[in-house]
Amino acid sequence: MYLGVDCGTQSTKVVVVDLERGACLGEASRPHRLDEGANGRREQWPEDWTEAFRGAFHQALDRAGVTAASVQAIGISGQQHGMVALDERGQVLYPAKLWCDTETHRENDALIHALGGEPGCLERLGLVLQTGYTASKIAWLRRQHPEVYARVASVLLPHDYLNYWLTGERVAEAGDASGTGYFDTRARHWRPDVWSLIAPELDPERVLPRLIDSREVAGQVRPALARELGLREGVIVASGGGDNMLGAIGTGNIAPGMVTMSLGTSGTVCAHSAQPVKAESAMVANFCASHDGWLPLVCTMNTTSATNRVRELFGLDLAGFNQAIQSAPIGADGVTVLPFFNGERVPALPEASASFMGLNSRNTSPAHLCRAVVEGATFCLRYGLDLLGPLADQASQIRLIGGGAHSPAWRQMVADVTQAEVVCPSVTDAAALGGAIQAAWCNGEGELDSLCQSLIQLDETTRCVPDPEGVRRYRDVYPNWRQALATLHGGH
Repeated sequence: MYLGVDCGTQSTKVVVVDLERGACLGEASRPHRLDEGANGRREQWPEDWTEAFRGAFHQALDRAGVTAASVQAIGISGQQHGMVALDERGQVLYPAKLWCDTETHRENDALIHALGGEPGCLERLGLVLQTGYTASKIAWLRRQHPEVYARVASVLLPHDYLNYWLTGERVAEAGDASGTGYFDTRARHWRPDVWSLIAPELDPERVLPRLIDSREVAGQVRPALARELGLREGVIVASGGGDNMLGAIGTGNIAPGMVTMSLGTSGTVCAHSAQPVKAESAMVANFCASHDGWLPLVCTMNTTSATNRVRELFGLDLAGFNQAIQSAPIGADGVTVLPFFNGERVPALPEASASFMGLNSRNTSPAHLCRAVVEGATFCLRYGLDLLGPLADQASQIRLIGGGAHSPAWRQMVADVTQAEVVCPSVTDAAALGGAIQAAWCNGEGELDSLCQSLIQLDETTRCVPDPEGVRRYRDVYPNWRQALATLHGGH
């Protein structure tokens, strides 16, 4: 058995994969609490992740009908960009500031300026710093909480922290490290010169984790923790990676010709590239993959986080929300939503707020607003897909993952808006599945492409092809949304 774990914003998920049967035998999840505050503050305590891991771990094994002693290896996926600051004893000093935290946008702007603007960022990092990356969080901690900053002995990402909790080893790999803002995504190494602009008092040799190759193991589960969890001695923990990187593995997006799109708390669009990408837009992140090559990626911050706010506003469960989407027409009779409840990364509007436009006595209904917010979130992803340019143009298929992918209406909307075939893997928590696949790969169970072919099945009931009428109507609705974006925010 191989375990894949995905520590996301809302929950930690665990899947149990039987390599011999080529099947996922059990899945479970446990929720996290998200602490939100003024100015875009969004934080979590890492202890919540480890407690969620314990609960989901045992339940997934129970559902699979196997014991912990059968587990060979574990692969961890984690929400990207989060800052986990530890002291000399390995204790958490401050709540982890998350990818969706926009409180540090001023520090981000200052760092971009110190690096020489977008050209300087590209020269040193291979990408342009974005609000939400780890770099500005460390600069923020230095300015806002100098007494905490002075005690920092290690800075880890969420998946790095879970690897550390499991093994006692402070390591990182190129995929997740790409989103820190102090890592050269082309040469695949830390940039001490950039780190010195962020945290000049902290020695990067001491504070930053050791870099390992994606096929290397992070370590073995600590004996005391193995006994607590019922694992045998010597269970390995794979290198792991960011949720986007392991989501790519879990959808089979490991070579050019495919696009993975996630309808999760955030939305992401990524395509594999054998070479580093120098995109025309600074909003395309030239991230490394967590296996080989690169994973150019666009991330939007308001997907199910936005749709759930409107769903909860009207007191609807998921079935009722999906019924509402289907009952309203394409374009929601003129309602246009810019769903920037959390600010936005793509387009780059960290201080933006949500806007509902075009309301009148005929279209101000729960169904229209539900449809419009889903369309707005989907248009953000179409905006990002366009930024990927040739990488997306060459794709034969979009593999759709995340909670929103469970909605038939949303799947068809994505197909019509992007004018591409859409299909979901049978295991929609692709990041957790990717963790299990990577764990088997790191444990020497074969080449990655053969493991993906064996373990990734497509759910044919989810396959959607573009509907000609939907495509025609969205050719009018999407430009109207772009015009509303330009009118309110300019330059987009």
